[in-house]
Amino acid sequence: MDLGRRPRPLAEVSVTDKQAILLLSGGLDSTTVAGLLRRDGVVIHALSFDYGQRHQNELDYARAVAQTMAVASHRILKIDLGGLGGSALTDTKLAVPESGVGEGIPITYVPARNTVFLSYALALAEVLSVADIYVGVNSQDYSGYPDCRPAFIEAFSRLAAVATKLGVEGESPRIHAPLQHLRKAEIIRMGLDAGVDYGITRSCYQLDAAGRSCGRCDACRLRLAAFAELGLPDPAPYV
Repeated sequence: MDLGRRPRPLAEVSVTDKQAILLLSGGLDSTTVAGLLRRDGVVIHALSFDYGQRHQNELDYARAVAQTMAVASHRILKIDLGGLGGSALTDTKLAVPESGVGEGIPITYVPARNTVFLSYALALAEVLSVADIYVGVNSQDYSGYPDCRPAFIEAFSRLAAVATKLGVEGESPRIHAPLQHLRKAEIIRMGLDAGVDYGITRSCYQLDAAGRSCGRCDACRLRLAAFAELGLPDPAPYV
C-alpha cells in the first residue's frame, strides 16, 4: 500500500468493494456521511458506542438514523471512557461550556475517543473483510479536537497498514474522512442534496429527556449558525 495515498472519493469505489464501516453517532456529520454512502449504493455497517457519555440519548438518534438509512448492520458497543474522566462529556461534575467555541482544546474533548473508536472499526473491518472505514470528522467548523484533524486521520491510516491482517496481506483498511475540509453549512447542503433528514439527528452535548437540544453548547452553536447561513431552520427541536 502507498501510505501517502489519499482515501478514494466515493465515486471511485468500485462496485465489487462497495461496503463500508461507518462510525455513527446520530449527529449531523456522521449522518451526512451515511447519506452520501447510501446515495452511492454503498452497503453500510454502522458502529456506535455507549462510552459513558452524559448525552447517552444520542444513541436513540443513532438507531433512528441506522433504520432510516437501511444499514446492513448496526452495532452499539459498550466501553467505559467515562471511567477515565477528564471530559465534560463523560463527567457530570464538569460543566459543559456555553460561551461558544474559543481558543485551545475545550473541556468537551474526550481523551483518545476517536483513536479508540477507530480501533474498534479496524477490528470490525477485519471481521467483515471490509477495507473502507468512514468517519464524519471535520476540521473547519469544529471545537478544536486534536483527533478531528487531517494529521490524525493520516497517522491512523498508517497504523492501519501495519497493525492488521488485512494490511499485512496487502489490502490495508482505508480511513475516509470525506467532510474533513468542509464548513458545516457545506456539509448540510451536501446532505440535503443526498436526501438526509436532519430532523432525526442531534448534535447537542446536553440533550434533555425529551430530546431537545440546549442551543448553547459548542455543538449547538455551530449547527445553528450553519443552518442560519443557509437561510434554513434547524429541524431538530430546541429548549
